[in-house]
Amino acid sequence: MILEYADLEALRTRHPAWRLLRSDNAPLVASFLHRVFVAPNVRVMPAAGLIEALEDELFAVRERLGSDAFPKPALDYLNDWAGPDKGWLRKFYRQGSDEPQFDLTPPAEKAIAWLSTLTERSFVGTESRLLTLFQLLKQMSEGSESDPAKRLAELHKRRDDIDTEIARVLSGNVPLLEDTAVRDRFQQFMQLARELLADFREVEHNFRLLDRRVRERVALWGGAKGALLEEIMGERDAIADSDQGRSFRAFWEFLLSNRRQEEFTELLARVLALPPVAELKPDARTRRVHYDWLEAGEQAQRTVAQLSQQLRRFLDDQAWLENRRIMDILHGIETKALALRELSPTGDVTSIAEAAAVYAHSEAADCGYAAGIGRGRCGRCRPLRAGIRRQRATGSPYSPEPPGALASHLARADRVTTVAAWAGGTRRVPAVGNRVLQNRGG
Repeated sequence: MILEYADLEALRTRHPAWRLLRSDNAPLVASFLHRVFVAPNVRVMPAAGLIEALEDELFAVRERLGSDAFPKPALDYLNDWAGPDKGWLRKFYRQGSDEPQFDLTPPAEKAIAWLSTLTERSFVGTESRLLTLFQLLKQMSEGSESDPAKRLAELHKRRDDIDTEIARVLSGNVPLLEDTAVRDRFQQFMQLARELLADFREVEHNFRLLDRRVRERVALWGGAKGALLEEIMGERDAIADSDQGRSFRAFWEFLLSNRRQEEFTELLARVLALPPVAELKPDARTRRVHYDWLEAGEQAQRTVAQLSQQLRRFLDDQAWLENRRIMDILHGIETKALALRELSPTGDVTSIAEAAAVYAHSEAADCGYAAGIGRGRCGRCRPLRAGIRRQRATGSPYSPEPPGALASHLARADRVTTVAAWAGGTRRVPAVGNRVLQNRGG
């Protein structure tokens, strides 16, 4: 990674870890958060317990520096550290509880871890790290070798080395690690153990960022719901199949193995009993570091499960709001329809071309149309029928001549009924008087 000026300037002004290091209260913040969260591996602490711990810390500091040092109450400091302009604590509420909870953020933990590396060490080992690098290279090389002959050759070589070592031990030559080598390896073990605990917070943080992006996408989504769900599930699958997801899953499966836990417990107890390690006076929690890993992993798993449940409820709420909007629209239509039920429209509601219109016919004495359908007894209806026939054959518009002739003829009807348009090809029309008119082809 190349450190550019612009990148470092952005980190200096925006990154919470850098803001913590630049803060005037950095000694208080870092020491308190390390003592409360990092050292005992506490993942979440209620506000009441954290306020009490900070009050004790402030009291001790004021005893040394005077009563004017850090004049604000403990709660004000905690809220300030959890604010967006600081970002050293994460303040949240658990479901079903109105008491705020606090947790250390990954940037703050990184800053505290870096500060711990500034202290002088009485012993700096390099051999174990070099051997670790060598073993990592061997694992990558052997694990990616696809040639069976080369794999077999490596296995035979390894078997020969084991046979040689067995023969050496049988002859009474038992090589032992020097005390320096033991201390070197133990220091590296403790460093990796602490880094692993810090990684769990970052994994949780990444999952929360993913959940936040999904919620923003749901809130702003304007397309089909199926496409949204497909995109969300695809992104979650991508996270699970990413390098981080695969590594975390492999670690979790390894840690959940009872056989591995028993083996790790036995090995750790034997190492802690070694005189060179006892001289280093390791922390008492070192004996149960793998249980701290397990607890941190369970916390990460619970976080993922809670985020999934919250996302499910969020999607259900969005669906309910959408259905509620549809029901409100339908209810408004029904209300307006009921209000207009008793109000009959006046005047012409609509107009349709006369050649394809719906006509009113009557049982006038001089019109034999109703009684002799198809025979065209009415001289005034016959031109209309002929015009409609031409229109259906040619598609050309037709208007009877004179325009008011048909209206004048039909105005003498004593009983008027709506009749389906001939141009529409209707086979049956409503009754005119006591008869049923049918369109017989024309």
